[in-house]
Amino acid sequence: MAELVQQLVNGLTLGSIYALIALGYTMVYGIIQLINFAHGDILMVGAYIAFFAVTVLKVGVVAALLLAVALCALLGVVIERIAYKPLRQAPRLAALITAIGVSLFLENGGLWLLGTDFRSFPPGTISNRTFALLGGAVRFTSMQLLILGVTVLIMIILQYIVHYTRVGKAMRAVAYDKEAAALMGINVDSVVSVTFALGSAFAAVAGVLWGLYYNTLHPLMGLMPGLKAFVAAVIGGIGLIPGAMAGGFFLGIVEALVSGYGSSELRDPVVFILLILVLLFRPAGLLGKDTVEKV
Repeated sequence: MAELVQQLVNGLTLGSIYALIALGYTMVYGIIQLINFAHGDILMVGAYIAFFAVTVLKVGVVAALLLAVALCALLGVVIERIAYKPLRQAPRLAALITAIGVSLFLENGGLWLLGTDFRSFPPGTISNRTFALLGGAVRFTSMQLLILGVTVLIMIILQYIVHYTRVGKAMRAVAYDKEAAALMGINVDSVVSVTFALGSAFAAVAGVLWGLYYNTLHPLMGLMPGLKAFVAAVIGGIGLIPGAMAGGFFLGIVEALVSGYGSSELRDPVVFILLILVLLFRPAGLLGKDTVEKV
């Protein structure tokens, strides 16, 4: 029983980060039907911005996080304007290939600029206490609580933005019908930019939390979390914000259970087997609904 609880705690921590990244995937897909494969690499950029803010500028971790969020939101907007906006009316395959190209550009640019060395946040960047439950059989840290708390807070803020603000209503209108939204006076370009900014900001938060939790930074660190967050978004129902959240937590718990009761080497194969099964038997995702596309 204690082992199961321990793995659930570990799974919720990992799933929280996946959910944060998956939100960016699902928001962009919901608005312009683009799978932004560069999203995971923005996670890496956010982690490095926070790292250099802490080590070079000597600021606190909160200020470093806010700086990473601001710069990554700006980076997301720049990427959208330069790489994706000119392809808005192009076939989806062209935009998809461009997204892969942007991802490779960020990864190789990171390797060229930062080198291949692993970096770590200095000791004491953030305090990390350990707590025990069930007589010490279950342990969790304040860092894990922080990750879960930040994720839940961001999800609540996103739900408020989407359902109760003008920009959120505009996002929903554009997701439903871009042409009709434009006829009603909504600036579609601005809505798309805001969507990229929000998604990139969430990726930055995920990157900083990932860097602090595992305390290892590398220019390719966003590759696997980005792919798994994409899988999480598909499993939950890509295009659906609740689906991204549920998919992220589900995938994190599955990984933790596989590692705890099986082998850590089986984590990645199980994740992609799950993706194949979902695409075969429920392509709309666990929370999605099958729709008929008009031709």
